[in-house]
Amino acid sequence: MSLPPPSALPTVPPAATEPATPAAELKPTWGDTLRVYLEPASLRMFALGFSAGLPLLLVLGTLSFRLREAGLDRTTIGYLSWVGLAYGFKWCWAPLVDRMPIPLLTRFMGRRRSWLLLSQLAIMAALVGMALADPRSQLTLVVWCALAVAFASATQDIALDAFRIESADARHQGALAATYQTGYRLAMIWAGAGVLWLAARAEVAPAVATAGVAGPGVLYQQAAWTSAYLVMAASMLVGVLTVLFTREPVRVALAPSKNAAEWLRSALVEPFADFLKRYGKQALLILALIGVYRISDVVMGIMANPFYVDMGYTKDEVAAVTKVYGIIMTLVGAFIGGALSLKLGVMRVLMLGAVLSAASNLLFAWLAGHGHDVTALIAVISADNLSAGVASAAFIAYLSSLTNVTYSATQYALFSSMMLLAPKWLAGYSGAFVDAYDYATFFTATAFLGVPVLLLVWLATRLQPGAMAVRQPPDPANNA
Repeated sequence: MSLPPPSALPTVPPAATEPATPAAELKPTWGDTLRVYLEPASLRMFALGFSAGLPLLLVLGTLSFRLREAGLDRTTIGYLSWVGLAYGFKWCWAPLVDRMPIPLLTRFMGRRRSWLLLSQLAIMAALVGMALADPRSQLTLVVWCALAVAFASATQDIALDAFRIESADARHQGALAATYQTGYRLAMIWAGAGVLWLAARAEVAPAVATAGVAGPGVLYQQAAWTSAYLVMAASMLVGVLTVLFTREPVRVALAPSKNAAEWLRSALVEPFADFLKRYGKQALLILALIGVYRISDVVMGIMANPFYVDMGYTKDEVAAVTKVYGIIMTLVGAFIGGALSLKLGVMRVLMLGAVLSAASNLLFAWLAGHGHDVTALIAVISADNLSAGVASAAFIAYLSSLTNVTYSATQYALFSSMMLLAPKWLAGYSGAFVDAYDYATFFTATAFLGVPVLLLVWLATRLQPGAMAVRQPPDPANNA
């Protein structure tokens, strides 16, 4: 069986031969560094980041709030959180997104844009389904729609990561990561606090209380949630319009496959074999670093909300300080991390982010013995979220630098999935640890989890420079 070529896009032109430029002349000024955030590629990534961040809470945190208000028991809500596992296994179908053209659509839009558009339209349709289904009587439909949102959202992430990596050279990946995170975090505010605000404003009196299950005084109005989720579905138009009015990044042309076996080998085997071939024994070090870099933050984060409740912070205090103000601090940290990565290099900022992430957990240990104090909470959240933003921007840029543009979607999906597997598994024991000891001991222990990360980052910096230069520069015209 003869398969069509996976892509008919032009190849990346070879780099022009120019006289060597002294390193001092290549060093950007701070003005040049900051102006990178106003470049078209950065602004596009801001809008696409919003599209990527919107679905996550709508099938996790926000959905849990809605289901609890509708009277579902906590055990059922806990099982339904497994919907989010779609994001952890997106690498399984990433090779198809990386290599398989969509009939008709890819021909007119290119592979990255066609997959982005298809996944965004699927998210919108599934969100409409979640809006119209009443979880009190149509829970199965709600679950299937939530699974569709998660699957389509993970697919969008695969295509978007590849789109970002192929849209700029390695030096600009930190800035693109920062603007991506900005759009992503703003979408999380909209899908978290925003959807609750919309649902509350859409409620009409008198409301009918859910009988007994979710506690006295809990109200549920399906019409209010329907309107809120429909607004969320419409908000995906930000990403749809961006995809429609942008250009496909220029990427390496792929050789046509002679048969199905050859196509499967190139789509499923070669992306992973390429990484192992390029890095050899160093691949184990890199994979270890990817697997544990965010371990301090992820393990600590599981117990953060129970900690706030046990310390006596009200819902309003937690929402205002940790959700809104905290996300703003994360955005500030992301911009700082992106700028520093461009100015100082990714590996130095990667080390800085690892140090700050571990150290900020010690502040939570201090807060545990400080008592209920909103001012202290603000100070701790400021430090913790700033450090998380710096670490995330540098880490995304580092992951991007590891990919080969020929297999960017598959390789990046593998990396971004791996970084959560071990931390999420270990975090499952965090509650038992707190019960056996206390919050202060737990937060201190999570800080010490970051010590091996520092060693791995130091070892990774000793990689030969040539090993990191695996990406071919894209056409400069793509940044226009």
